[in-house]
Amino acid sequence: MNMPRFVQLFFCLGSFSLVFVVFWNLDVGINKFSFNSEHVITLQQCSNQHQDQFESTYGTYSLETTGPAALNKDLETKESEDAFVRSMRHASPKVLDLQYTQYARKKLIHNLCSRSASLGFLKRATLNDIPHDQLSNLIVDDRHGIIYCYIPKVACTEWKSIMIFLSESLKVNGVPYKNHSDIPRDQIHGNSVVYLNRSHRNVMNKKIKKYKKFLFVRHPFVRLISAYRDKFEKKNDYFYNYLAVPIMKRYRKISPPASAERAHAAGIRPTFSEFIHYIVDLPDYYSLAFQEHWRQMYYLCHPCQIEYDFVGKMETMNEDAQHLLHFLKVDHIIQFPQSPSNRTEESWINDWFTKIPFEWRRKLYEIYELDFKLFGYSLPENFLENASPAQSVISYT
Repeated sequence: MNMPRFVQLFFCLGSFSLVFVVFWNLDVGINKFSFNSEHVITLQQCSNQHQDQFESTYGTYSLETTGPAALNKDLETKESEDAFVRSMRHASPKVLDLQYTQYARKKLIHNLCSRSASLGFLKRATLNDIPHDQLSNLIVDDRHGIIYCYIPKVACTEWKSIMIFLSESLKVNGVPYKNHSDIPRDQIHGNSVVYLNRSHRNVMNKKIKKYKKFLFVRHPFVRLISAYRDKFEKKNDYFYNYLAVPIMKRYRKISPPASAERAHAAGIRPTFSEFIHYIVDLPDYYSLAFQEHWRQMYYLCHPCQIEYDFVGKMETMNEDAQHLLHFLKVDHIIQFPQSPSNRTEESWINDWFTKIPFEWRRKLYEIYELDFKLFGYSLPENFLENASPAQSVISYT
């Protein structure tokens, strides 16, 4: 039976309105909202450079709205949708760009994790399949409902101290620290932090579902350089005896000094090439044989099993940290210090990897391939070809 024309018109207008509302409420996508002086909302191309780079590497950026990470949790109810729209009307272009960046990072992780079977990785399908001891990088602040997955060599000392300060888990004479920068460094990496996996599994699952969760990542090869500089170029008794001596005995066929102090004074340490050789010789890419300072980031934080609300990057630490603290609603009580100027930079990859053989580079990329893909990093141009790395390294989002 044919419907009257006015009924057909009604349904058409209703469908158009529904589509408009859906795209209105999405914070990012192919386009973003911008506002002129009369507060007229127009759609424009959002971060064209990021978008072009993103699509050239990962394909067209689709607006799937299914799956756990497809939409922000704040859009689960009509009330939050209305609040979101109101906030967008007064958001600055910088805030919109930061929101777009977060959406793109989380969307990339979600899309790749949803294809995990075809990619042939991540044997564990759910959080409950992960052993308790492999969730040891999750730190919790019950006072503010925050979970942080720390990754060594990604400003984790600073973020751990912030978590200790927020949770008030470390006190002096019963009084918590008034400034996170006053917390002694030797206390930061001890038992002062509250580890989530010390709770019962059911309690852990409830907190992971309810609390806001964040992590910070870094270009995988820059993280390796930083780890080498910190653990082998500096005097470190533990790493000298645990790794430096075995590495030099194996690849240099020498008998190193008995103490780290004597070796450091004489400038005796593994070369960066020997360090990379050691990593590519590890028997199982996904085993616990990888020390946590160079263990794969996805293996430390399990982004396919844990839906993180915020994904920060070392490369954009200053703006990401400010945005995160505001998102966590703690920016009125704590501020993240400006990043130091002497940290390891991506531009150093050329110099550090010049003497690394082509075969090692390729195997090293295979080891960290999922970190590159899940967190949107790319290789230097010609890195896997039998030539020195080119000058530029591009990081998307």
